[in-house]
Amino acid sequence: MSDSPITNAPVGPQEKPILDQLLLIRDKLLLLKQDKSTYIKSSDVLPLYEQVIEQVSVLNGIRGPEHLVQSRVDTVLDDCLQLISLFFMAVGRNNEAPALYAMTGNITRLCNHLKEAAFYSKKDLISLENTLAKMESTLAVGKDKYSYHLLTRIQHRLEVCKAMLKELRDFLATLSPEMTPIWEKLVSLLRAIAALNTRSKYSQKDLGELRNQLLQIQSTMKDGKLPDESGNHSSGQDLVVPLLNRCLRFTEIVEEKQGKIDERFRDVYDQLIEIRNQLDRLTMTQAWSLRETDLFMWQRKLDRIDDSRRDGNFFDAEGHPADLHAQRTLLYLIRRGYAFIYQLLIASEPVSEALLPIYNQLLTLRRCLVEVKKAGGVSNPRELYPYSMKLNSIDNMRVEGKFQIGKDIPEGQGSVNDLLAECYDLAYDLRTAAEEENEDA
Repeated sequence: MSDSPITNAPVGPQEKPILDQLLLIRDKLLLLKQDKSTYIKSSDVLPLYEQVIEQVSVLNGIRGPEHLVQSRVDTVLDDCLQLISLFFMAVGRNNEAPALYAMTGNITRLCNHLKEAAFYSKKDLISLENTLAKMESTLAVGKDKYSYHLLTRIQHRLEVCKAMLKELRDFLATLSPEMTPIWEKLVSLLRAIAALNTRSKYSQKDLGELRNQLLQIQSTMKDGKLPDESGNHSSGQDLVVPLLNRCLRFTEIVEEKQGKIDERFRDVYDQLIEIRNQLDRLTMTQAWSLRETDLFMWQRKLDRIDDSRRDGNFFDAEGHPADLHAQRTLLYLIRRGYAFIYQLLIASEPVSEALLPIYNQLLTLRRCLVEVKKAGGVSNPRELYPYSMKLNSIDNMRVEGKFQIGKDIPEGQGSVNDLLAECYDLAYDLRTAAEEENEDA
């Protein structure tokens, strides 16, 4: 594969052996990723993790602490650490330090795009902040277990993410609580317009409905300012008014283009549509079809397209820049792709893929039992027989309290056993309630 899309400086003679070793390790990781004939085990991943850390240690010994120049060594190392991180998630070790690396890269991209777009919801920031807080806790727990060389790299990336989030928070500082609902509404409308613009079938009717909502907001303006729900001109006009104008302008552009991209950028557009659609499908079928390492190639495809820009814009083969419609359309698709990857990463369960079929069956059972409880329970304990049979069949798969796959005891035993116990508790509560009701009758 080609390297991660980062500017490369020449590799010095001292670092050439490190690069050679990292290339070999990356090839091994990619081969392991592509092998779908069996489940990934911790014993497959840990030796490769140790090999990567060994090369990081050697590299740090050669370089000084102030080394800032990126070379091909750094790009290949980043690939290795990204893959190791996703492998840790695939084997259910989500709550261990190496698993954090991939998420830090994704959050950095998201923050860069939020800053560039200059419109986002406060809910976006809350989600990212909560994720970073959990990651910091995980890193603290792993400080005595994992290599200092890895932990310092992840800590640095976390600090970068936190600094970017603070910058994003500060941008919204003038937005008063009273004006926040209008800002959030405009953010939602602009995203809806961008989504409509990339549909397979353009809808003038839907665009008209979105425009009407914008015009309704615009109609409340007085002296160039938007009032809040109380009719006052609260602080935040410097953010809300330009965003309203931006929404109206983009609506005009989308209507003019009728959802058709400039043919000069058709190839990039088609690639991004395919990436978005594939990731969208994964968000709907994740529990049954996702191997976390599959996200590596999608992230890298997005990175290459994102990093092909110059001064924030896209250029055709002859060096001519994209117009505003093409630029915003392509950027929306890139951001949507990164957002899907973020959703998939945070939704990943700390359960090995070997145990996921059992875990998913228990999730379905729990969902059914909860729905039965919400509907008022059962009138006769015998109605719970199918659920009890399924629970017993899963329980009987355990050997000395643990689920085994062949001779292996995969990661995630605690999560699966907790879910099994929860299902038993729900079934017991329903049975007890039915028996008591029959006794009273």
